[in-house]
Amino acid sequence: MRFDTLAVHGGERVPGPEGSVVFPIFQGTVFTVEPGSGYHDIKYHRLNSTPTQSYLHDKLAALEGAEAAVATSSGMAAVTTILHSLLGAGDHLLVGDCLYGGTHDFLTQHAARLGWEYTVIDTHDPSSWEVRDNTKVVLVETITNPLMRVGRHREVIEFARSNGLTSVVDNTFASPVNFRPVVAGFDLEFNSATKYLNGHADVVAGSVAGSSELVEKVRHTLNLYGGSLDPHAGYLLARSLKTLGVRVRAQNANALAVAEFLAGNGKVAQVNYAGLPQHPDHAHASELLNGYGGMLSFRLDGGVRAAEALLAALKLPANAPSLGGVETLITRPSTTSHAGMSPEDRAAVGITDDLIRLSVGIEDAEDLLADFAEALDKV
Repeated sequence: MRFDTLAVHGGERVPGPEGSVVFPIFQGTVFTVEPGSGYHDIKYHRLNSTPTQSYLHDKLAALEGAEAAVATSSGMAAVTTILHSLLGAGDHLLVGDCLYGGTHDFLTQHAARLGWEYTVIDTHDPSSWEVRDNTKVVLVETITNPLMRVGRHREVIEFARSNGLTSVVDNTFASPVNFRPVVAGFDLEFNSATKYLNGHADVVAGSVAGSSELVEKVRHTLNLYGGSLDPHAGYLLARSLKTLGVRVRAQNANALAVAEFLAGNGKVAQVNYAGLPQHPDHAHASELLNGYGGMLSFRLDGGVRAAEALLAALKLPANAPSLGGVETLITRPSTTSHAGMSPEDRAAVGITDDLIRLSVGIEDAEDLLADFAEALDKV
């Protein structure tokens, strides 16, 4: 089945309980135990094994083209559980040089305490990647937050395979509409499902997908750490997955229109969007991705003052730190998503104080462009 058909029908129970077409919420926490069930197979909410959870997991796996998937209580629960599942004291991992602020903060503040070592790599320079005897994992982002770089992911996959590493990718900014990491060859992928997978700014969740063996390993760790997703939130997420393709394609188109408009405006100093021919990763991103996503970032002439003036003048985008929803959101990462990084760390990867990040929604593109044109006239 093609993607939109999978989004509607993948993982569905036909017929559903009591003949339902829409799979219901199993809000209960207590289920009878079948004889011979192992601990992790008991139907229990914290064990991520209740009917609503299992249904959601099957739907996520179908969309990702993966053998298995598991939902988590947040995107951070997804990445931290993955790392705790794959790494032990004394192990080493390679991480991309531009990570989501939460992932960066987790590693910088907790890796040493957990006995992990890590090396930051330039995801665009495979010749510089080196493994140690204790290297176990390589972790990258499909489209980086917030500079919208697209690394040499095919080379990452091959490098991991040839060196016996587990390859892990944060696919939040791309979503499975624009890139399916497991199909491409990554061992594990995760999403902050709060963002595009849900897309309506009303659920916090995460997802992990990959082989049955690896996902089960992650689920067992998750069961002990307790980062399970509430059944009602899982129901809402499964509902939203059915419109994922429709939403993301609209966001792709709108983001490209806004990026092109900004790139042609004299008050804009820089636009970061891989869909623009002048973007440094445009060529290989075009080969790798089915779409360039709904996220872009940019800088204005005039620095922080101009950035704040623009945010105040815009009418449609809300000044808010999240992303991936049907509404357009705008923020300065240095004050929100990457505020936990030191100014030195932000500067090292190019996250300047005047950088503006835009999550483009599904509004009419002409209305968005008119709003930006009017707001830029006031800057």
